[in-house]
Amino acid sequence: MGDRQPAEVFPPGEILREELEARGWSQTDLADILGRPFRVVNEIIAGKRGISPETAHGLAEALGTSAELWLNLDSAYQLSKVSAPSDAVSRRAKLYAVAPIRDMIRRGWIEESTNIEVLENRLLDFLGKEQLDDRLSWAHSARKSTSYDEEVTPAQAAWLARARQLAPAVMVDKYSPDGLNDLADNLKSLLPSPEEARRIPRFLADAGIRFVIVEPFPGTKIDGASFWLDERSPVIAMSLRYDRIDNFWFVLEHERFHTRTRESLGTGLTLDIDLEHAKNKPRKERAADRFAVETLINQEELDKFIRRNHPLFSTLKIQGFAAVIGVHPGIVVGQLHNREIVRWTHFRKMLTPIRQIITQTALTDGWGHFPEGI
Repeated sequence: MGDRQPAEVFPPGEILREELEARGWSQTDLADILGRPFRVVNEIIAGKRGISPETAHGLAEALGTSAELWLNLDSAYQLSKVSAPSDAVSRRAKLYAVAPIRDMIRRGWIEESTNIEVLENRLLDFLGKEQLDDRLSWAHSARKSTSYDEEVTPAQAAWLARARQLAPAVMVDKYSPDGLNDLADNLKSLLPSPEEARRIPRFLADAGIRFVIVEPFPGTKIDGASFWLDERSPVIAMSLRYDRIDNFWFVLEHERFHTRTRESLGTGLTLDIDLEHAKNKPRKERAADRFAVETLINQEELDKFIRRNHPLFSTLKIQGFAAVIGVHPGIVVGQLHNREIVRWTHFRKMLTPIRQIITQTALTDGWGHFPEGI
């Protein structure tokens, strides 16, 4: 008998029975030849037992075939007993490819369903898309620590969509560029004390800017975003990925620059690379970085401080300088770190956490905060 595949899918036992009849062998004879119990041969022929690799090798030697033939016959038969699957598996796989479904369900962003069509519709509604393959339909400028040339990842898109969902719930005054100068002065007054950060959402709202905080998914590496609900409704969203006062203020001022210049009001998609590690930033991102740095600390004053004290910095000297210029010492340390004037491991105790403070007053999704009805 050669290596052949049957035209139809039959139980391997039927083919084995034909082989025994052709040779005039009984099931007992085959059991003796194989050195296996009669029950094993009988159950294979009756279709009650599958063919193991060991049995396949024995049949190959006894009948002059290959072991692969019997294994393939058995596999084909077992597969034939399984009903043809629907497209639910492939559709569910596509859902998981375009969004972090399990994380979104855990966060309460979408409701779980065993019905794939219902789950698809809930995801499309959440993302504001008509089809899963559609790109994001709204412009934004987002800080993220991946290449500027890369597309927004599914987790980042979900984060941005959630920020957009939350933003309309924030009550603000009418936006006007004329109010941005007062906003800058108000924010500047908050820099010395971490506790004063709780007033930031109110100051932004007074200037017509909505402010929301969304906890990032692991690995998203997105720090913040600026976008517009319409031409009169700017939004700043932050992730607080790094819970440090220097990072918080830098990202906030960077995103405020995007709002101030209205560049994220257009139709394009602008991505910003992580402020602490990125190189080769586009010109507008370098401008936003300069704005943030110079808004927080007068760079001429910082240069003078560095020349007076380098390389013998101390906690007392940093605290004294911070008091003179009216900022928290952690903001000074952050800029010294960024300039690589001092090592990243030095003075880290001065990088005060700020998440618990700002989430008390900002509309927040994450870290135990669950906005109701949004």
